[in-house]
Amino acid sequence: MRFLNSGRIGRMLETSVRLLRLLSLLQARPDWPGPELAARLEVTPRTVRNDVERLRLLGYRIDSTSGPAGGYRLGAGAALPPLILDDEEAVAVAVGLHAAASGTVTGIEETSLRALAKLRQMLPSRLRHRIEALRAATLSVSVPGPTVDVATLTAVSAAVRDHERLRFDYRGREGASSVRDVEPHRLVYTGRRWYLLAWDVARDDWRTFRADRISPRTPNGPRFTPRTPPEGGAVAHVLSGTGSRAWLHRARIRLHAPVEEITERLPPEAGLVHDEDGRSCVLETGSDSLRDLVMFLTRLDVAFTALEPPELRDLLRTMADRYRAAADG
Repeated sequence: MRFLNSGRIGRMLETSVRLLRLLSLLQARPDWPGPELAARLEVTPRTVRNDVERLRLLGYRIDSTSGPAGGYRLGAGAALPPLILDDEEAVAVAVGLHAAASGTVTGIEETSLRALAKLRQMLPSRLRHRIEALRAATLSVSVPGPTVDVATLTAVSAAVRDHERLRFDYRGREGASSVRDVEPHRLVYTGRRWYLLAWDVARDDWRTFRADRISPRTPNGPRFTPRTPPEGGAVAHVLSGTGSRAWLHRARIRLHAPVEEITERLPPEAGLVHDEDGRSCVLETGSDSLRDLVMFLTRLDVAFTALEPPELRDLLRTMADRYRAAADG
């Protein structure tokens, strides 16, 4: 039986520690010149080359360029090699997996829980305690409404990335189905729902589609040259509903409070807020129900003026008479 002497064990440990440091450096930024890596690790360039080969044998894809200005870049490999995470990264991944298990995307709940269980098993006790404390102290508010299938998001995002025309069956607000042919621009997540902003070829205009109502058709259409996004960008366009049918009723409300105070109270999906005079602001929003919109505005507990639509002002008068009669009792 052969035994490793202490000197050999020390060299093995030193090499392992150096490999972890090298991997951490490669993950920290896209490109590293060879001499700079050698200086950071306090070794020779030849040792760096040998360590890079060791990492490649472990499954990491590391691209290299030769010459005096040569260097190294960590690329994406065909298989998943061991991951190196620092404490904060590990906690962030665990929190993200926990949120994904109860989020708005169907089909990833069980997968997220399995990945979270594996991560917890590998974490040191100090990090497990932090994650468990956060989980125990946090309550998730389940948001009613439909969720979107992960396969739909994957298909749509691939078409966005590859600039390919996307064809899909779309279920409208009233349940009617139609076939749409679009140039997809961006997916927008408002914290409650997923939307696709796209150029509708048949209507020759920008349109916003709820992702949970999309059923992609295959194959995708031809490639296209991306268009200049609408004014304000994709997020602003989707939230405001400009040029789209995101809401059945679009509305403009003057809120008699500073814009800083209002933005702290409003969720991102509520709409766009524009400062007016430093003391008031205008909210561009909407709803499928004017009554729901009135209830939402009432919960803000801020004085407001309904600018449009006229139907909203009529409803406010009716409800004001009803409340006044109830108060006079």
